[in-house]
Amino acid sequence: MARATAPADGEAPPEADRLEGFAHPRETARLYGHEQAEQTLLQAFATGHMHHAWLLTGRLGIGKATLAYRLARYALAQPQERDAAALEVAPQASAARQVTALTHPGLLLLRRPYDHRAKRFAQTIPVDEVRKLKSFLGLTSGEQAWRVVLVDSADELNINAANALLKSLEEPPARTLFLLLSAAPNRLLPTIRSRCRRLELTPLTGATLRAAAAAALAGQELALPDAEAWEKLEMLAQGSVRRVLQLTATGGLELYARLERCLATLPRLDWQLAHALTDEMGFAAPEQRYETFFELFFDLLARLLRARATGHGRPEDRALAERLIAPQRLPAWAAFWQAAVREKADVAELNLDRKATLTDLLARLEVLARA
Repeated sequence: MARATAPADGEAPPEADRLEGFAHPRETARLYGHEQAEQTLLQAFATGHMHHAWLLTGRLGIGKATLAYRLARYALAQPQERDAAALEVAPQASAARQVTALTHPGLLLLRRPYDHRAKRFAQTIPVDEVRKLKSFLGLTSGEQAWRVVLVDSADELNINAANALLKSLEEPPARTLFLLLSAAPNRLLPTIRSRCRRLELTPLTGATLRAAAAAALAGQELALPDAEAWEKLEMLAQGSVRRVLQLTATGGLELYARLERCLATLPRLDWQLAHALTDEMGFAAPEQRYETFFELFFDLLARLLRARATGHGRPEDRALAERLIAPQRLPAWAAFWQAAVREKADVAELNLDRKATLTDLLARLEVLARA
């Protein structure tokens, strides 16, 4: 039931939450920086006070999925295979190998499905995925055996899927553990939140972020960037090791430098710089580089808005925000940011022209900056 259906040619389907070229969270041996959260789960399990549903929250890429898979392996392992001091299971244990391969009969993973015909992921988790719960929870299990339902991520449930999940959360079978991952828990149904015990994971910082990034890069025989590049990476990563890896793998620092130079020319945009970016982000752009660009674009706009609204932030951000955003124009800039996020999502959903969309966004940004 937990296993994803492979295409006809036997090739494993892609995974939306896998960063290309790096280990998936369920393949990651060590968890960095969340010792207290892990001990909370371990103590609940060891004392028999394990809540049936946990909402693991925190920004993308800080270790929520890694922690969830550690708990899943631990719960599904035989008692003698569990470490008493940590959520550790020997890699050679049957449960560990089966969870890594997504073949354990006691694990159900709910996530966005991949459409092999259209060659893209669904934008949400549809209700048909959640309906798998009925047959999964109807299976008999050993008297002491656990079942684990992992939702990665709950933010991607559409409304029908969320309501279907809620029914199972309201009447959970014995020894069933629901693990919901969320980067935006306030957007979830209040009724889902109320039935979960929330465990918030904080962004990684300093030496912990550096150690986690170094370990992941070393796994691909890549070196950690030098001190100067690391300082910029740490600022852009905002505590997310996934973002560090993504920026490193996609030339994110170079992309960000070009984006900064382009926006610094506002209120009269240098269209030579702008067109160089829009040309590169067209249909042929590598998917991860395209995603990296938009994440950097949205983050930079958000930092400018915060800097203008609060007067806090990096000196560079404050100076640019003060030059471009009149206080009375803050609502218009915030509306533009929200519209840009929606339109970027529409590009993926409706297969729109990437270059044309980005060109239009930059043109509207120029008009906004001139106002």
